[in-house]
Amino acid sequence: MTTPPTGPSGDESTEGTTPPSFRWASDEAPPAAARAVPPPVEQPASIRLAVRLMYLGAALTLIGVLVGLTQTDQIREAIQEADDSLSGDELDMAVNVAVAMSVVFGLVGVGLWIWMAVVNGRGESWARVVATVLAGLNLVSIVFTVAGGGATTVTYVSSAISVALAAVILVLLYRPESSRFYELRSR
Repeated sequence: MTTPPTGPSGDESTEGTTPPSFRWASDEAPPAAARAVPPPVEQPASIRLAVRLMYLGAALTLIGVLVGLTQTDQIREAIQEADDSLSGDELDMAVNVAVAMSVVFGLVGVGLWIWMAVVNGRGESWARVVATVLAGLNLVSIVFTVAGGGATTVTYVSSAISVALAAVILVLLYRPESSRFYELRSR
């Protein structure tokens, strides 16, 4: 007489039988197709224009960075005018630091413009608030740059364009049709 095969625990084999079913908590969730998916919401014209202007802001910021690299003589003169007690080496160092800071902050600015264009274009409700805060910080930064001296004509012009662009964008982001877009996208 043969003995029936045994399983790992020594009891009779479980071969041919189905193990008790294992269920994940997510098994209780409805299938993905049945989940509530917000209907696609078309961007209103105000959001489309605001997004385009944000991309324009990124391009202008990048152009400003590139132009700033050609303005070392004007930067040198502006720094020397602001503080004529600097030695030649100190002046060179101040110019290099000013140019490096301009490039770094400019590239960060380009990234922020693009990021804001993408997330506001998607209708992320928090993005409008962040864009408002960034516009305020930009305005404060411009005030300190202009008041601190050492600014070139290019800086004044780009600052004025930046403030005007930010103001137009914010008006567009807070228009009633834009508010409805954010509301529908955040559901």
